[in-house]
Amino acid sequence: MSTVLAGELRPSARLLLGPGPSDVHPRVLKAMTTPLLGHLDPEFCAIMAEVQTMLRAVFATQNPLTFAVSGTGMAGMECLVVNLIEPGDKMVVATHGYFGGRMVEIARRAGADLTVLEGTWGSCFTLEQLREVVQKVRPKVLGLVHAETSTGALQQHMAEIGQMCRELDVLLAVDAVTSLAVVPLEVDSWGLDAVFSGTQKGLGCPPGLAPVTFSARAVAAIQARKTKVQSWYLDMSEVMKYWGQERFYHHTAPISLVYALREGLRVVLEEGLPARFARHQVNHRALKAGLAALGLEYVTQEHCRLPQLNAVRIPQGIDDLKVRQRLATEFGIEIGGGLGDFKGKVWRIGLMGYGSQARNVLAVLSALEKCLLGEGAKLTPGASLAAAGEVLATS
Repeated sequence: MSTVLAGELRPSARLLLGPGPSDVHPRVLKAMTTPLLGHLDPEFCAIMAEVQTMLRAVFATQNPLTFAVSGTGMAGMECLVVNLIEPGDKMVVATHGYFGGRMVEIARRAGADLTVLEGTWGSCFTLEQLREVVQKVRPKVLGLVHAETSTGALQQHMAEIGQMCRELDVLLAVDAVTSLAVVPLEVDSWGLDAVFSGTQKGLGCPPGLAPVTFSARAVAAIQARKTKVQSWYLDMSEVMKYWGQERFYHHTAPISLVYALREGLRVVLEEGLPARFARHQVNHRALKAGLAALGLEYVTQEHCRLPQLNAVRIPQGIDDLKVRQRLATEFGIEIGGGLGDFKGKVWRIGLMGYGSQARNVLAVLSALEKCLLGEGAKLTPGASLAAAGEVLATS
């Protein structure tokens, strides 16, 4: 039987302005072409240490157990839950979107005695709502999404929530996949015990690694377990030996992805976190002004909107899939559709990390305007670009 040889890989050019992955910084792509080292080579171990040091700076933590799980962001979520939860442990998961629901499912599979606090999609929880359920249940762990990718909502009051959890002796586990390196995230000062993220969004790297950090309280809880962690691969009692001083073999790390993360972190820290946060805010305001001129309304409450993930309602009579397909094929731009409750109702436009640029704001607004006009929408041509341009010119 003859084998048909596939041709040279030449994927279509895309501007990735969806919920992730986001466009990768050119310096990161270059770093990935660096020749491989062995995963236990002393030079590579030194690179791992550099990654850990820079991750601590970006997470704003001194936690020794800070490293990158070999897996995507969801591996990070599972890592937190299966290490902190033993069968029968009480856990509260507060969910107001698709990825909070993911945490619920993982907690169930880990055998948690689970209480789910359901919130409205596009909103965030008040401190009082969380305090009420935590005081009633007295869980071991409270799971919370900081930046809900499905709705574009940013959870407020994180420092107060962290303080409450300390007062009530509850571990606070946080999903920061869409928030790390684009909005403030203060692990130590906010009292967060276990946090995970992903490399494919604010860090401007490819998917495949999940940065995590564990507080001393979380490490103590892991060490006090009476049962083995459900997952051998994600068992921190074993993995920490590889990323710790021992550098004891656990698995073969994805070398090129670690190179990429190292360079992505260098880019973040060279720009500086305050400047990076400000850049995302400016481009968000410009996009927001342009979307308003197109008649597109946010589904997220104004006080908790993410600057890096803009979720807007699809106008009545507009074909969701047709517009997104035209954006991709004619303009080379990817935006995201809705998930869960928002499927077919929402577009999600990401301006994350390297992708948060003024030229990308103008590109997606221009393309969206043409697509909407093609669908029969009543718009003033050029109004969206003018509105965005005014914000950019005065910022």
